[in-house]
Amino acid sequence: MTNELMIQLSEIATARSGDKGNHANIGVVAFTKTGFEYLREHLTEEKVTIFSKSLGPSRVERFELPKVWALNFVLYNALSGGAGRSLQIDTQGKLLGTAILEMELPKPSNLEDMTHHAGTNP
Repeated sequence: MTNELMIQLSEIATARSGDKGNHANIGVVAFTKTGFEYLREHLTEEKVTIFSKSLGPSRVERFELPKVWALNFVLYNALSGGAGRSLQIDTQGKLLGTAILEMELPKPSNLEDMTHHAGTNP
């Protein structure tokens, strides 16, 4: 449960995830441009690395897609060999998008400008 100084990522964004072999991919899309700017600063490779440490990725890389208010994270070597080899429950990383939405971030003073009702993604 978040405290009054924190928010869950799901309050300002949505996410999807999947795999490319042994690598997981998580796309996070902000509901508003203001939210995207906030995520650019606060949703870092380091935070995602810490959040996903139980998967043991060898590296996390972030890509910015500003025209669609999105950040894409690639978690290298995070799926224990991928769908054909892994004994993990989520061999294709499909649940990682749902999981990351529970990540807590500092509550911004302008949260109302970042929620789903504040804007429409292009």
